[in-house]
Amino acid sequence: METNRQKKIGGVIQKDLVDILQGEVRKNGVSNLIISVSKVSVTTDLSVATVHLSVFPQDKAKEILEAVKSNAKNIKHDLSQRVRLQLRKVPNLVFFIDDSLDYIEKIDNALANRDNPIENRELLEKRKFK
Repeated sequence: METNRQKKIGGVIQKDLVDILQGEVRKNGVSNLIISVSKVSVTTDLSVATVHLSVFPQDKAKEILEAVKSNAKNIKHDLSQRVRLQLRKVPNLVFFIDDSLDYIEKIDNALANRDNPIENRELLEKRKFK
């Protein structure tokens, strides 16, 4: 369970990382790309922050993740400049792609299909545990 301090630090990091990443996208003139930070979790010793990124369009996600990971030191430096008055030490950043949107899309597709258990009650009978 996250403490209030971890949540606050995660929120500060999340807000500033969004500004940094979206600023880089705009500065480089990349169009049709949205990067958002969906969640930041900080460890109990405040030394590592796990950052979950959402990228749209999804087909560029791996490419963007690799670019962000290769520039992690520069991103941490930019972040440290922004939060220098709020944090003594900036945690190391570990980046991951957030796949929760894919999960939601799969559920929506399943419900739209004929395999929808809400519409087709026979599927529920087949899946009951005995």
